[in-house]
Amino acid sequence: MVGLGRLSLIATISAVAAQLQKPLPSLPEDGLPVTDQGRNKPLVDTELLQARISTESLLEHAKALYHIAGSSEEEFGHPTRVIGSEGHRRTLEYVASEIDGLGDYYQYSTQAFPAVMGQVFQSRLVLGHSVPESATPMSLTPPTSGKEPVYGDLVLVGHEGCHASDYPDGVSGKVAFIKRGTCSFGTKSELAGRAGAIAAVVFNSDADGLSGTLGVPSAYHVATFGLSGKDAKPIIKQLEAGKTVDSIAFIDSVVNTINTTNIIIQTVEGDPENCVMLGAHSDSVGEGPGINDDGSGSLTLLEVAIRLTEFSVKNCVRFAWWAGEEEGLLGSDYYVATLPDEENQKIRLFMDYDMMGSPNFAYQIYNATDAANPTGSEQLRNLYVDWYESKGLNYTFIPFDGRSDYDAFIRNGIPGGGIATGAEGIKTKEEESMFGGKAGEWYDPCYHQLCDDVENVNTTAWLINTQLVAHSVATFAASFKGFPEREIARAAGVYERDTLYHGRYLVR
Repeated sequence: MVGLGRLSLIATISAVAAQLQKPLPSLPEDGLPVTDQGRNKPLVDTELLQARISTESLLEHAKALYHIAGSSEEEFGHPTRVIGSEGHRRTLEYVASEIDGLGDYYQYSTQAFPAVMGQVFQSRLVLGHSVPESATPMSLTPPTSGKEPVYGDLVLVGHEGCHASDYPDGVSGKVAFIKRGTCSFGTKSELAGRAGAIAAVVFNSDADGLSGTLGVPSAYHVATFGLSGKDAKPIIKQLEAGKTVDSIAFIDSVVNTINTTNIIIQTVEGDPENCVMLGAHSDSVGEGPGINDDGSGSLTLLEVAIRLTEFSVKNCVRFAWWAGEEEGLLGSDYYVATLPDEENQKIRLFMDYDMMGSPNFAYQIYNATDAANPTGSEQLRNLYVDWYESKGLNYTFIPFDGRSDYDAFIRNGIPGGGIATGAEGIKTKEEESMFGGKAGEWYDPCYHQLCDDVENVNTTAWLINTQLVAHSVATFAASFKGFPEREIARAAGVYERDTLYHGRYLVR
């Protein structure tokens, strides 16, 4: 990894962020010199490291982060730490400043990368004589031509619209009506654009609404809506009967590319050929300050990194603060995509920590199995299970569904896992009896909202989970004995086949 001097880290963050985070020049690969900082310290011990974690310290960080989010008010009208904002720039500075106070225990690096952002200002879809309530613009959709309404008959696309041959000649100058399934929404929009469609509507294969993302922008993408299967059903019936259904589509949106920055630190000590890695995202959504999502994960990492400096390690420990997670896992995707094969193999496992203190929490463990994920993922899952059981705490399993920063690691053969406390999912009656709280409500009632502030974090869950994060770090920093060696296989076929999300957005 690239090494930076301690004092230069903050200066680099500030300069990179303030100037749209232009790419850094090449830096030496050897990083900071090994020091004797860790040589007179005891080997990391899980119980001792856990004992260093305190609610008071976590809350102090959280209050600082909320104050930082307020620096975006002039531009956004409310606190936020979304990428590109003053709040996110200062978040990076805060992390860098805290790291700077740790001496030369860590090597430091920043990784600037291009991030695609989209915003929809207005939209409207009229199908025949109705305005379907479920019509939702896809994330990263381009606007309609001239950011004005466009008019055209609907054309039902063959099959699921995943091949150019599915699009009849008659779709040119009209609105493509496409069934969800098989390929990504971005592929459907691009094929519609290549066929000359002026807009596209992707309807769900069941009655529910449909909201997703077009993903990586294409010059052929057209303005694209998602539509519920319920609203689509009468339209399909008319089209299949040979009737004409006219439509009006309007989207006023922008899709921009900015530059933002990941922060990565690694212990100077420890075997650099065998690294335990953990990450959390430094950004929030534009709608709020993101203190639980994912200030809680980012600050958990920071607190564990601070307390780890009291110990020595046998295996290197690498912490990452990803930017652009809320825009589609951009930072972690970029990191893994640019990781040379030999560096990929040095990461023995990756642990994702996103939303550690939801107010209506459940203790959730990603249900990683070696059958569906890279070998070693199941053993990491069992570490979390054993720890919760040792504390007499209940837990539930949640699927690896592509919604957080573990995604790129799993897809590239790196064992992964993590814990969470829930987002917009609904707590069940059974979970109410297991964890308390209130059944029938979201785990985080302020998920992606302005009220995701310091008061939105359950400090009991946050403390417990930060102690578990400390345990996971201490365990593998001391030894990988019994943990599977890395395999050469790169992709997780079952995972890729079954994953429908990339970050918070459906992709197909």
